[in-house]
Amino acid sequence: MKKHTSELGAQTPFPIVVLVSGSGSNLQTLIDAIAKGTLSARIAAVICNKADAYALQRAQEANIPTEIIAHADYETRDAFDAELTRRIEKYQPELIVLAGFMRILTADFVNHFYGKMINIHPSLLPKYRGLHTHKRALDAGDSEHGLSIHYVSAELDGGPIIFQQSVPVLADDTEKSLAQRVLVQEHLAYPQVIEWFAQGRLQLVDNQVILSE
Repeated sequence: MKKHTSELGAQTPFPIVVLVSGSGSNLQTLIDAIAKGTLSARIAAVICNKADAYALQRAQEANIPTEIIAHADYETRDAFDAELTRRIEKYQPELIVLAGFMRILTADFVNHFYGKMINIHPSLLPKYRGLHTHKRALDAGDSEHGLSIHYVSAELDGGPIIFQQSVPVLADDTEKSLAQRVLVQEHLAYPQVIEWFAQGRLQLVDNQVILSE
């Protein structure tokens, strides 16, 4: 298992910082997996761009430090991302986990953390980058839909894919029912992929994802 060595030389669980904007259901699955011992990581901080996001309450109930960076307080994306960088680096994470973080990040920010930042997206990329993925899958008459976990690159939802899981699209599916089935799979997949990072099993070499056995 990959351990993080503090400045004092102590071995601590694999530190991650989670970025959120909304309710934080994927954050909750990480908190629960750590509590159960199935994810050998430590959430060093949860950083949010919305002061009223329910994800902050989830973090506080788990005694996880929280930071709020209201994007409306910054005149430019560059200024916001510079402050976000400063806040993240304060916690020295091995991995930055986007869990419903609804901000388009600047290329400079993404390149600074490239290879150390992942996102979960509700479609089988490269299909349906961006928003409203479930509606778009239904409108297209797709027989399957799903999720992708990928490294974050400067291209929106375009970084190297680590893991995908499909779900069938049923004849009577609505946006809501399809979204719910995808979310169930997200909650299983995200802790697993982060555990691969914690075990030191994932590498990004020449933009190719390598998962060792």
